[in-house]
Amino acid sequence: MHVKRLFCLLFVALLTVFSVNMGHKYLLLAFCLWALTCLLLPASSNGLVRINLKKRPLDLQSITAAKMARKKSGESVKGIRNYLGSSDEVIVPLKNYLDAQYYGQIGVGTPPQNFTVIFDTGSSNLWVPSSKCFLSIACYIHSKYKSTKSTSYSKIGKSCEINYGSGSISGFFSQDSVEVGDLAVKNQIFIEATREGSLAFLLAKFDGILGLGFQEISVGDAVPVWYNMLWQNLVDDDVFSFWFNRDPNAQVGGEIVFGGVDPKHYKGKHTYVPVTKKGYWQFDMGDFLIGNHSTGICEGGCAAIVDSGTSLLVGPTPVITEINHAIGAEGFVSAECKQVVTQYGDLIWDLLISGVTPNKVCSQIGLCLFSRARSVIQSVVERENMNGSLPGDDLLCTACEMSVIWIQTQLRQKGTKDKVLQYVNELCDSLPSPSAEAVIECEKISNMPDITFTIGEKPFTLTPEQYILRTGEGLSTICISGFMALDVPAPRGPLWILGDVFMGVYHTVFDFGDLQLGFAEAA
Repeated sequence: MHVKRLFCLLFVALLTVFSVNMGHKYLLLAFCLWALTCLLLPASSNGLVRINLKKRPLDLQSITAAKMARKKSGESVKGIRNYLGSSDEVIVPLKNYLDAQYYGQIGVGTPPQNFTVIFDTGSSNLWVPSSKCFLSIACYIHSKYKSTKSTSYSKIGKSCEINYGSGSISGFFSQDSVEVGDLAVKNQIFIEATREGSLAFLLAKFDGILGLGFQEISVGDAVPVWYNMLWQNLVDDDVFSFWFNRDPNAQVGGEIVFGGVDPKHYKGKHTYVPVTKKGYWQFDMGDFLIGNHSTGICEGGCAAIVDSGTSLLVGPTPVITEINHAIGAEGFVSAECKQVVTQYGDLIWDLLISGVTPNKVCSQIGLCLFSRARSVIQSVVERENMNGSLPGDDLLCTACEMSVIWIQTQLRQKGTKDKVLQYVNELCDSLPSPSAEAVIECEKISNMPDITFTIGEKPFTLTPEQYILRTGEGLSTICISGFMALDVPAPRGPLWILGDVFMGVYHTVFDFGDLQLGFAEAA
């Protein structure tokens, strides 16, 4: 039972005794005092703990910093590779934290030292800057934890490091109490960050990150804050839910509810799908449509992750390229892509028509040295981020595999050879840029197609107004595609990451007890 309810009940009992002894004329006064007292207590009712979120507006400074971080470190794809390796390797979250926009406040220590953090379902550790952080500029412009000022601090001291897409942090483990809303989590292990190695953290509006993923991806196997909430019986139900307010002018950016859901945050009923792999909140997603047309990429199913720490929608390069083409987003011309279409387009078409399986086409025509049974392609994004250059033949192989996917999709739609090859050649101009989000013309938003995800055999549609991000005002307004390309090889891929663009439209329930995710239209 929560402290608030216990206090109210005790107060009622005392006031009842008081009113009986003093007379019934004081009963009304006693009731009013009880009601006022309960209202003034922290806002947790019906076993629900509410955390208000603030939203950091999208700005050009952040976009520029993101480009610089990706160009400088090239860690985004390397981080993916570390996670997808053997179980003995360090598990690295799929993150670009510069794009995280929603944050809330927590307290660490006794008395609590306040920090703004990203509540992140794509990682599992809690970290805040340490007072022992001397060499990182980011630490000097954010709040820092001082262990000497906490009476509940316990030293651990074991060093650790977490690599993110836009940088890394390192530090050491400590233990202290953590306040989340009106909950006090005792003996929480967290990381005191002594180095924040990226421009992304320097420009960030948040101090640290509170991970809400599973312990399986927790660095150092540290017990996540959410686990301790459950084990210490601080919430009534093993469920938490996110509501993001997509109104850029609203004072309240959103709300997390620990211990249940708030019916005011959604419409209708939730569609639930099981968690397929613990670590991230991962599930199986069905077909993906641009307008009314299937891309064919996820027709047999794709893995997807719901990630509150990523603002955009991240998906395989072939699909993002088709989206870019459909919405008129600017990309960069790939000479290899056009070369493959011009020289081998007819042969690719004929092989697919004859029944050759798509993953063997490029090896049969000699562009790939061996048949790589994978569902998605190592993207141009990945190749530019890798150290050193790759042989031209390997780039042609990648371009071939991408062309096969596009031609196969058009074959399903009964397109003629000439029109299909012309369309694929146009797609080469829409390959997503490896160093920036795709910019589009704002006045064309009304003519762009809807984008639909299939989850639990039900359609979840995003309109152009929902998947296009705006920054600036008036003549300085810039519109950015809410989609970003990132390829994960089979058997883990193809992989989608559904970030804040999706979660802002669909209220999301994270059911830890039944290992499932729920989606409903946000109110």
